[in-house]
Amino acid sequence: MYKKLEQRLLRLVRERDRSTDLLRGGFVGLEKESLRVSSSGGISQAAHPLNIGSPLCHSYITTDYSEALTEFITPPFADRKQPLAFLRDAQKFVYDHLDNELLWATSMPCVVEGGERIPLARYGTSNAGTMKTVYRRGLGHRYGRVMQVIAGVHFNYSLPERFWPLFQEQEGDQRDLQRFITESYFGMLRNLQRFGWLIPYLFGASPAVCKSFLGGRATNLKSFDKYTYYYPYATSLRMGDIGYQNSKEQGTGIKACYDCLDAYVETLGRATETACPIYRMIGVKVDGRYEQLNANILQIENEYYSTVRPKQIPDGLEKPILALQRRGVRYVELRSLDVNAFDPLGIDEQQIYFLEAFMLFCQLLDSPSINVFEQREIDRNEGASAHRGRDPELFLQRNGREIRLRDWALEICESMQAVCEILDQGTGARTYSRALEQLSERARYPELTPSARMLAEMRENGESFFEFAQRISHDHQNYFLKQQLSAERQRVFTEEAERSWEQQRVIESADKISFDQFLADYFSQAVIDTH
Repeated sequence: MYKKLEQRLLRLVRERDRSTDLLRGGFVGLEKESLRVSSSGGISQAAHPLNIGSPLCHSYITTDYSEALTEFITPPFADRKQPLAFLRDAQKFVYDHLDNELLWATSMPCVVEGGERIPLARYGTSNAGTMKTVYRRGLGHRYGRVMQVIAGVHFNYSLPERFWPLFQEQEGDQRDLQRFITESYFGMLRNLQRFGWLIPYLFGASPAVCKSFLGGRATNLKSFDKYTYYYPYATSLRMGDIGYQNSKEQGTGIKACYDCLDAYVETLGRATETACPIYRMIGVKVDGRYEQLNANILQIENEYYSTVRPKQIPDGLEKPILALQRRGVRYVELRSLDVNAFDPLGIDEQQIYFLEAFMLFCQLLDSPSINVFEQREIDRNEGASAHRGRDPELFLQRNGREIRLRDWALEICESMQAVCEILDQGTGARTYSRALEQLSERARYPELTPSARMLAEMRENGESFFEFAQRISHDHQNYFLKQQLSAERQRVFTEEAERSWEQQRVIESADKISFDQFLADYFSQAVIDTH
């Protein structure tokens, strides 16, 4: 299974004289969502603070589904410490402009008083801003608003540009370089799905949820106490059947195909153009107000939830799949990380080193197409890891056979050692290898996982999930209030806030067409026919 990995690593080691540090120096960026919470513990009803900047145009601090769901976005950095430093400073800047509010420290939300108490994100009066709000209104109709305020962390990664020409030469590939890069990234994406169950096991931090989240609906979850639901061996309820992903994909019957770029574009493009009878019943423009962008299976491509996404930066209002078709994959987004409740930043340095090595491992490993039987195994494994990952008797499916999760996890970690050793070469440190060694211990000892630690603390302190999360959130608030922004970083965020509002004003004043026409123009962008 790992023979191709060994062969590729051997060739890369031999070529280090031609191009040193071939695998090091790729770019890492982070995105983190945090729910703004009132002093009473409910979702904030206040608008996104003006002094932070325009959520429509700000490069680093915006909103996700809700006006209360703040999203932090770091630039891509080659230095692994910089994304964390930037994420820390962005959260510090926001805390400096919050009025008696908290940033919630966990993926699962605080006390939820029904969907009507979850305000949609607002982006001003422009057509572009209106489209974003209408899209969110549509999500609420389709899946419920409560599900949309589950927070997560996204890890964005691209390999160094210098890696690709030599790798293409070693593979004996004659295609256009960008096409080779794109299809190689799709190989990584397939393997990230094959081994994706490992992420919630190692890093899942949502084994429990406030009972208010379910709103009185029937559930198979167990009662931890009067106010908390959980599964005894759960790692990530966020990635399980109460999260956004599964209900969405099963409800619409959509599965993107990751065989190649063309197949991916075709499956997503078809879903954005195919009407769905259930969504048609909602209506599109009802009594003069848009309730959703359209009644198709997907309103836009971003509605499709997956644990991984191929990414290219759109040019203005360019459709994401068109950006991919025109310029190929620029980076890969791993979307299955829970917010790390045990670190104020929501992700720690150890995770970053491990995740980079894991994504390289997935890149260098052989990656055949995923057939329908393997796709079922992938889906089952992901759900099993999320709901029962710490169960010592849990078996996953691999090529039609059962394998114990613990054994498979240790097998993967052992195979990653060679990748970590190459990344560590010439640095005078064992940063990657140490991260792997420490996280491998979680495979041996499930009680070391964040999900187990969370439940253990709740039991030890006699806390409900809400009480645990509120305590941790206050601890993190104190951490950020003690931080000091450098003059340079303060200037960056202040100037970006001013620039973002000015850009929003320009966009709003430039609108010359109706919203109806704006949507018609946007959806008229035709996917390039590759047949």
